[in-house]
Amino acid sequence: MIQQHREFFNMEFSKEKYQAFLDDLASDFDYLPTFRVAETPFFIPQELKNQLVEGCQQVIDFIKRKDFDSLTEKSLNVNFNVPNQDHHTQFLAIDFGICEENGKILPKLIEVQGFPSVFNFQYNLFEKIKKSYPFLDQFTPYLSDLDADGYLAIFKETVLNGHKPEEVILLEIEPEKQNTKIDFYYCQKDLGVPFICVTKITKRGKQLFYTDKEGQEIQIKRIYNRVIFDELEARKDLNMQFSFLEELDVEWAGHPNWFYRISKFILPYLKGPYFIETTLLSELKEIPEDLENYVLKPLFSFSGSGVIFHVKKSDIESVEDKDLYILQKKAKYVPVLQAPDEKVKAEVRMLAVWPEKDENPTLIGNLIRLSRGEMIGVKFNKDKDWVGGTLGLFEK
Repeated sequence: MIQQHREFFNMEFSKEKYQAFLDDLASDFDYLPTFRVAETPFFIPQELKNQLVEGCQQVIDFIKRKDFDSLTEKSLNVNFNVPNQDHHTQFLAIDFGICEENGKILPKLIEVQGFPSVFNFQYNLFEKIKKSYPFLDQFTPYLSDLDADGYLAIFKETVLNGHKPEEVILLEIEPEKQNTKIDFYYCQKDLGVPFICVTKITKRGKQLFYTDKEGQEIQIKRIYNRVIFDELEARKDLNMQFSFLEELDVEWAGHPNWFYRISKFILPYLKGPYFIETTLLSELKEIPEDLENYVLKPLFSFSGSGVIFHVKKSDIESVEDKDLYILQKKAKYVPVLQAPDEKVKAEVRMLAVWPEKDENPTLIGNLIRLSRGEMIGVKFNKDKDWVGGTLGLFEK
């Protein structure tokens, strides 16, 4: 979006450089991510950065309300309320679409997640991008006056909370089959934290254990939780020796309840220039006539599953549990990033961590998704270029 930087990058770009960049990305683990990595970073001007930070702060202010737990109690699935919830989430991912309103560019909140994102991958992605384009060293993807070392330090503090890396695990369902497993590889490399499948955990009393590569059994003191719970509930085939619903002698880096509490569930409560009109379906007084301007979303889906973009009246009427769906005005994404042929749309995910000892979360980085389709996401961008995941860069 910063024209001189965009023009210079596009002039320096070539398909050969892009392929060399992908080859370098694949070289660390002999593995290229299964999600598409875009050809370019996204240059973010100061005004837009200020707006994104302000929008995040308004979300954070809401999450810090004293009555937040009581407001969001209804979000907890009655069958999935995990014991020993801590005082606050350790992770926030706050998604803004880059939209247009009254002829001006304005970020609009699309989603909030009290759940980790690809923190380690984004950190390493910037190092790879700089190798291909050394002039990008004059920019930073980091926030809160952090540099690369500061980013990694506060992230490490959040995940480990003073424990030895081998006493902390990244927990997932069949991690080797996950679309984000490149992030697990980098987490193990950067933090020394192993990634373990839920079926590989053993339980004695209230304690959990895993077996390391040397065959040694190690007690798990803390779980960096990456399990998506709608996937967990769907996988009746998993042979697990423990339940998330049990009283366990373990800390959570990302307690499971925050997945529900800090989610699309809070969107109807947020009002202001950065927020989109959103209504919980159970509180919808009448179905709007102009449904072409709305999107129907389940509260707790992941990666866009279950979203109905072209809403019909029958779609709303057929929803049985209306406490679990929202009707949201469509965000008017505006193409802002100049690709070689045309402009593409962008969505900015602001990444924050919240160590236990801190009074407030800290914004530390970002993730960008570029799209040519009507929605952000893989199925709307098949066989297209200059789309996919990347980084937002700020002027230092």
